[in-house]
Amino acid sequence: MRDVMPKWADVVLIPLISLVLAFLLSAVVIIAIGEDPVAAVKMMVTGALGSTYAWGYTLYYATNFIFTGLAVAVAFHAKLFNIGGEGQATLGGLGVALVCLALPWPHWTLALPAAVIGAALFGAAWAAIPAWLQAKRGSHIVITTIMFNFIGAAVLNYLLVNVMRPVGSMDPATAKFPNGTHLPTLHDLLAPFGIAFSRAAPANISFLIAVAACILVYLLIWRTRLGYEIRAQGHSEPAAIYAGIRPVRIVMAAMLISGALAGLMAVNNVMGEAERLVLNSVEGAGFIGIAVALMGRSHPFGVFLAAILFGFLYQGGAELALWTDIPRELIVVIQALVILFTGALDNMVRMPLERLFLGLRKGRA
Repeated sequence: MRDVMPKWADVVLIPLISLVLAFLLSAVVIIAIGEDPVAAVKMMVTGALGSTYAWGYTLYYATNFIFTGLAVAVAFHAKLFNIGGEGQATLGGLGVALVCLALPWPHWTLALPAAVIGAALFGAAWAAIPAWLQAKRGSHIVITTIMFNFIGAAVLNYLLVNVMRPVGSMDPATAKFPNGTHLPTLHDLLAPFGIAFSRAAPANISFLIAVAACILVYLLIWRTRLGYEIRAQGHSEPAAIYAGIRPVRIVMAAMLISGALAGLMAVNNVMGEAERLVLNSVEGAGFIGIAVALMGRSHPFGVFLAAILFGFLYQGGAELALWTDIPRELIVVIQALVILFTGALDNMVRMPLERLFLGLRKGRA
């Protein structure tokens, strides 16, 4: 029945209607606690988009969500639900920290490629074990990746407290990275072009890496043989096997790429913003990536737009909690409603639209 609905309706109209429904229900919740929803929206828009400082934070959060959203999207194409982005990003941070602290890097142009490789390798390695268990032993990828989220957090906790913490420090964090690892912010990148951007905003060159990752993932999934095999496996494993595609190879490849993308998030938050490795540096971005991939229909361009939306919600929500009486937890409710309508309640919007388009098609016939 989905064939009766145009592609644009599936990609644009359904997420848009779901988003509107989520915001309308959020407005009801805001009214219920005695606040003005219109004023709340204005505050969120101003706080997230009203200045280059606000844009800097919105794009910083969006960068994290792009990486984790792409990670989930690649796995989705192979019909794998990689819910372990949180742990893979955590281990990616460990890879970045080891690279940045290993040498007295003279300049960021040398440190950045090494950090990218370190983050990708550690993220991919953390995804490799659940992938092997799924491919060889039949262990469900959802269960194993969830378990590895907690294992990764425990490993990092042990390392930061007992191994990597500087002598005499009470803070469970590594030492500050060398000055040569400092990444240029958007202020630094745009200044030569005469474009003013806030110096205090944390958005950095990692945003451009995230955009490049979107392009590369698109080329991988729709322009390469491996991408075709990943999609074929996701559509029908028996048909893929009949065509000579090896499921073990595809599961491993998809999960390694997925883990590497999740690990790359650490270049933004560990190297680009904190400039040291701290506990809970991922801050739930791995789970937000699931919602981003669902809303973006597992397409890199859709993931990019959905990540900008969730970056807006994060930054706008922080400003809302700071300047109004609306609690920060309400922003979590709004995010949950967006996830609910774009994911779990997708058919609530899809099925009436399919019937509408089917009726229009019969009317023309």
